[in-house]
Amino acid sequence: MASAKVLEAKQAKVDALTEQLKKASACVLVDYKGITVADDTKLRKELREAGVSYSVQKNTLIRLAMHNIGFDQFDSVLEGTTAIAVSEGDQTVAARILGEFAEKSEGKFSLKAGFVDGEYFDAAQIQKLSKIPSKEVLLAQLLGSLQGPIQKLAATLKALADKKAEEEAA
Repeated sequence: MASAKVLEAKQAKVDALTEQLKKASACVLVDYKGITVADDTKLRKELREAGVSYSVQKNTLIRLAMHNIGFDQFDSVLEGTTAIAVSEGDQTVAARILGEFAEKSEGKFSLKAGFVDGEYFDAAQIQKLSKIPSKEVLLAQLLGSLQGPIQKLAATLKALADKKAEEEAA
């Protein structure tokens, strides 16, 4: 039987994880078995720089925390080695970084499931989410698509003004 101190420590971990998940805009669970320490260190650094909290947790603790915030769907994926990535800001950043890493890992690292703004995503949906460009890239694409017609309009107006100036000079 576990001692009261051990149970208290585990309950504190569950409470902390529950609070972190309540504040999260997105969460991704991954199976990390088979990756090297060097790869793990590089991944952790990239996630930390992007503002994503990443940690290895016991499946039971994750399950309890997920149940505390109303998610029972994760029970089926909480087997084997599990790491959890939590983002409070950008909903796609954790999925993008982890999805890219999973593609390069040759099957040693895989996406399990996740949630975005309270909606459950299975592994396939997380994979699709990982393909969405960042907000900055999307804004740049939007500006680029708006800039083309504006430049064309400006060139047309300048050509009209030049033609009118030539006609007045003649």
